[in-house]
Amino acid sequence: MRMMIFLFLTLTSVAAPSQSPKPEFAEVLKRFRTEGPKGWSFTQSTTAEGRTMIERYDSAQPEFNRWTLVSDDGRKPNDEAQRRYRDKFSRYSSSGTAPQLSDQIDQTSLVVEAETAENITYRGRLKPSEKEDRTAAFLRAVIVWHKATGTIESLAIENTAPFAPSFGVKIEQMKTTMTYSLPAQERPSLLLSVVTRLRGTAFWLKSIDADMTVAYSAYAPAEASRATR
Repeated sequence: MRMMIFLFLTLTSVAAPSQSPKPEFAEVLKRFRTEGPKGWSFTQSTTAEGRTMIERYDSAQPEFNRWTLVSDDGRKPNDEAQRRYRDKFSRYSSSGTAPQLSDQIDQTSLVVEAETAENITYRGRLKPSEKEDRTAAFLRAVIVWHKATGTIESLAIENTAPFAPSFGVKIEQMKTTMTYSLPAQERPSLLLSVVTRLRGTAFWLKSIDADMTVAYSAYAPAEASRATR
């Protein structure tokens, strides 16, 4: 499931577009982290392929001890299952940083798609990640920006037409939508959910259809996590 999440997050017009983004929105893009701010612990519930996995992330723990398996399809893990689960994290380092959203979007293509008293919806093309990238030309970002708080309420990456990312694979529909809470008191904007829908075929016959929902809850700052131990 975690590889599936990484894949979708990495790929993973109703109104006539006529306005350019506000200058303050460009600043928001520079600071925006799709995974949310650092220093927060949370519970992650992933539902995909008819199965639900619940995990807890503790930001106060050392790098390879931050994730704990709470349950796998309703079953609590025994010591051996927990050990195998944590062994996965010792095989790689997460010291690298995820690409900034501002580096992935062609900001010259951003236009206002819709506007209300509360928010503005922007739409723009994605930049190719490399010279041979055959996917970005078929993808766009749709971003809902909350005016009063200056934060992003949702980010969707979706295809604009069917495409073939590799030989024998055809994607008819791909959409990943990330939603965020509005900041309140001492709590910043936090990731609430990631919903992905994929429809396509491999070698003209095999379906690669997939749906996945990841929900985030029980947020707590790192200081609170330390205090409860």
